[in-house]
Amino acid sequence: MPKALPVELRDRVLAAIRTGATLRKAADRFEVGIATAARWRALERRQGDAQPKPVGGNRRSASIEAERDRILRLVEEARGLTIRELRAALEARGLVFSYGALQRFLKRHRVRRRPRRRRA
Repeated sequence: MPKALPVELRDRVLAAIRTGATLRKAADRFEVGIATAARWRALERRQGDAQPKPVGGNRRSASIEAERDRILRLVEEARGLTIRELRAALEARGLVFSYGALQRFLKRHRVRRRPRRRRA
């Protein structure tokens, strides 16, 4: 994934536009696209500056981390649950998470489960 262009470049393009240069002239002068300069200008108007949004990182685990204590308590109470059974138990309590999300959550919190062995 490409990195965002430097804030210094964004500021210089926007300063040129504020001093009277057209979007096209400012974009040509600093060798950026016209649409890029327009987006930076709209971003500056909307949020007050042209700071880029964060790139990368985990943005989806906040919902499961918000229920951390409830999930860990349930895992502790019923030690032998498989992930599917844990998912069903959480769903009964109104918490719906995917199999993979629960798997990553348990790994992140170093929870080692011992699923029941099926006997014939």
